[in-house]
Amino acid sequence: MCPVNLIPVFLKMKRLLKYFTIPVLRCFILVMILSISSCGETDKTEEEVAKIPVDLKVSRFDREFANASVDDIPKLKSKYPYLFPEQFPDSVWSAKLTDTLQIELSEEVAKEFGNFEQESADLESFFKHVKYYFPATETPHIITLTSDVRYESRIILVDSLLLIGLDNYLGEDHHFYEGMQRYIATSLDKKFMTSDVASAFAKKVISYPRNRTLLSRMVYYGKELYLKDKLIPSASDAQKIGYSEEEIEWARANEEQMWKYFVERELLYSTDTGLDRKFLDPAPFTKFGLELDNESPGRLGRYMGWQIVRAFMEKTNTGLGQMLDTPADEILKQSNYKPKR
Repeated sequence: MCPVNLIPVFLKMKRLLKYFTIPVLRCFILVMILSISSCGETDKTEEEVAKIPVDLKVSRFDREFANASVDDIPKLKSKYPYLFPEQFPDSVWSAKLTDTLQIELSEEVAKEFGNFEQESADLESFFKHVKYYFPATETPHIITLTSDVRYESRIILVDSLLLIGLDNYLGEDHHFYEGMQRYIATSLDKKFMTSDVASAFAKKVISYPRNRTLLSRMVYYGKELYLKDKLIPSASDAQKIGYSEEEIEWARANEEQMWKYFVERELLYSTDTGLDRKFLDPAPFTKFGLELDNESPGRLGRYMGWQIVRAFMEKTNTGLGQMLDTPADEILKQSNYKPKR
C-alpha cells in the first residue's frame, strides 16, 4: 500500500534537500522521494486496470456433475462436449456418479471452495491486468472440475477455455495428497491457483528459447515470473514462484552465493541439459552439490533468472512486450545484474 498521505511531507523535504550537507541523509531523502514517485506510477496503473471491463464467465462443472443424476448426463454432454470424450460410453459417467472416491473428492472440493467468490475476484483482477498489457487477448470461459488429482495438468488453457482442477488445491496436508513427495504437496494449495493460471498464460506469450544455454532457460523462467509481477501484483513473491515464505527468504539471503556459484563454474553459457534437472525443474531442493543443498528450495535457477530480468527492467526503459522478445544474453548484458548483499 503506498503511503500517499506522506507525499506532501516528502515534497517539502525535496525543497529542503539543498540545505542538507550530510551525504547519507541526502541519499536517504532521495531514495524516499524516488520511492514515492514510483509508488504513484503504480497506483495510477492500478486505477487504469480497475476500469477495464472483463466479462468473466465461470461454470462450476464440478458442482453440476456432483449434483447430477444418470438422466442428467446427456444434458451435461451437450453443455460441455469437450469434457466427455466420444470413446467413453455413458456407462463410464454413470459409474463415476456413484463412485465413492469421486463423491468424496467432490465433497472436499465443495468444502474448500464453496461459492468460489474470492477465487473469481482474483481471476477477474488477473484478466483485467492481462487486458491492460495484452489488449487483444480474449478472456476465456473458466470451467472448474475435479481431475482425480492430476496435478501435472491442474490448469489447462486452450483457445477460449480455462480448465481448473480444483481437487489439486485442497492444501498441502490434505489426506488426498498423502504419499506424494513433500515438494509436490506444498504446491497443491489454492493460494497458488491464480499464479498457476498466470504460468499457463505466460506460455502463450513467451517463446521457449532456441538457444540451448542454461542462461537462456533461466531468463525464460525469469520472464514468466516478471510477467507475474505485472499480472498479479498483489501476490507475494513466494506465491508467484510457488515457495513458502521461508523458502523465498532463503533465496534472497543466498542470492550472492548462488550467483558466484554460476559464474565461477562457468555454467551460464553451458549447454548441458542435465543442468535443468539441477537448477530449473521442480525438485525438493536445488542440486549445487554443496552442504547447503538440503536447506535450499528447488528451481533456484528460475529465481536467479527472475532477478536478472528485474534488474534489466529497472535499468532500461523497455516495454513489457519488447522485453519478452529480448534474447537472454542481451538482457544479462544490459541488466548489469549484481546480487543483493
